[in-house]
Amino acid sequence: MVFKFDLKRFLISIAIPLLVGGLSAVITSGNMNIYSSIVRPPLSPPSWIFPVVWSVLYVLMGVSLYLVWNTASRDNIKRRAFILFGIQLALNFIWSPIFFNQQQFLLAFVVLIILLLFTVLMILSFYKTSKKAALLQLPYLLWLTFAAYLNFAIYLLN
Repeated sequence: MVFKFDLKRFLISIAIPLLVGGLSAVITSGNMNIYSSIVRPPLSPPSWIFPVVWSVLYVLMGVSLYLVWNTASRDNIKRRAFILFGIQLALNFIWSPIFFNQQQFLLAFVVLIILLLFTVLMILSFYKTSKKAALLQLPYLLWLTFAAYLNFAIYLLN
């Protein structure tokens, strides 16, 4: 089967996670400074790393979404992948306001654990449609795991 590139789908796929991530950043921008004022655990990266990493991860999310959307898989398989993608993206969106705006570190950690679960389910669902799409999500899964360590440690230390 020949792969046909669809520019419109590609741009929409990239825009969705970037817009959601951008909106979350705008909502929390006034409270991001708490990261420098709280007690942080070992291995805590400098604050400038986060927007760089998240930008890359959102682009990878978009590319994965495009690969799933642009496959010839059965509609029910793609629909499940899209639903799981949407759930994990919504959880991703709400984490920042809970952590930064409300400073509810334990609740943010619980949301992050649920986000990890839905990310694993999304990756498994993507794998049924596009192995490449699933593999592109592994850095996201690793970053979320690292974020869970940071979040839980921050909860304990503060």
